[in-house]
Amino acid sequence: MKKFGTLFIVLLILLFAYMGFNYLSYRSTNAVSDAAFVKSDSIFMLSFKVNGKIKMIEKNEGQSVKKGEILAKIDDIDFQNAKKQIINTIKATIKNKEALEAKLQRVSSELNLNEKIAKNNIASYKQKIEAIKLSIKANSTKLKKLNKDTKRYKRMLKQKLIAKNLYEKISTAKNSLKDMIESQKKELNATELNLKNIKNALTLSTIKKSQTTEIQKSIESLALKIKSMNNQLQEVQNKIDYCILYSPIDGKIAKKFINKGSVIKAGYPIYSIVNPKALHVEVLLSEKKLKGVQVGDDVNIKIDALDNREFKGKVQSILPTSASTFSLIPRDIASGEFTKLDQRFVVRITLDKIDGLLIGMSANIAIKRRK
Repeated sequence: MKKFGTLFIVLLILLFAYMGFNYLSYRSTNAVSDAAFVKSDSIFMLSFKVNGKIKMIEKNEGQSVKKGEILAKIDDIDFQNAKKQIINTIKATIKNKEALEAKLQRVSSELNLNEKIAKNNIASYKQKIEAIKLSIKANSTKLKKLNKDTKRYKRMLKQKLIAKNLYEKISTAKNSLKDMIESQKKELNATELNLKNIKNALTLSTIKKSQTTEIQKSIESLALKIKSMNNQLQEVQNKIDYCILYSPIDGKIAKKFINKGSVIKAGYPIYSIVNPKALHVEVLLSEKKLKGVQVGDDVNIKIDALDNREFKGKVQSILPTSASTFSLIPRDIASGEFTKLDQRFVVRITLDKIDGLLIGMSANIAIKRRK
């Protein structure tokens, strides 16, 4: 019995030594951690961009959705009424603008025609005035000669050198020419007065052109108003579009935050949607275990919730900063008091298959270190 007991103890020692050796060997060749979880990058928190009352909400938690499928709607009656009001205002403003444009075209055409006629009349009257002046000048020269001839003929009549009818003839010619000159002077005055009136009309036409400038400014102002209202219309249309909530992916409803009839503010969460096929494992690996761990290393994964069912994977990335780097309350070492703590780094692992996995499941991992 003593020999059997001794042999049993030796066997137990060898067994424990073997188990210890395997344990240490396994730990030296693998980076092991139980701080691992199944995660997904395809988790979306959906919310509306506008305030309003929920009038339709389609899906419940756990239901599947398709990309582009309508999930919920906000009552958009206020936005629709605002849209109609803006459209009516735009139509009325466009009509006013068109009326002013027609008026501007009519007034501009009239003013241009009147200006053209006035300029032509001015040129014509200037030529007529010049002709009358030349005629008056010529007739005045003739009158001077007739005055001299009349005086000479009068002397000759007194001396009975010519007949009386000859004197009367030249005297009549002189008086007739004198009357003609007077008539031409009156015509000249009348023509110059008409020229002055035409010039005044041209000046008035030029002044009226300022009215077209005012009309043009009014048209430009209405054009800017129409542009501004179109921008307002687009903003309202955007708000109407924002009243419909679409699914951004093919996936499942992970969480429903609101019910029909609720009044919500912009940004308030409505649904959380997840893509159950886009899964990976993240592990918080101690810095002491990082030695030899590289991207591409093979990984054995055991899922707690699936009775330690094994999955295979590979190291996809090792984040360059420790998890504590982004802590909301960083450690204060300014006082000089410092306790060294083991830092942990996030290692991302891709999976060969995802059957049965759910987001948030915990796991144990073993990363095969490279020699």
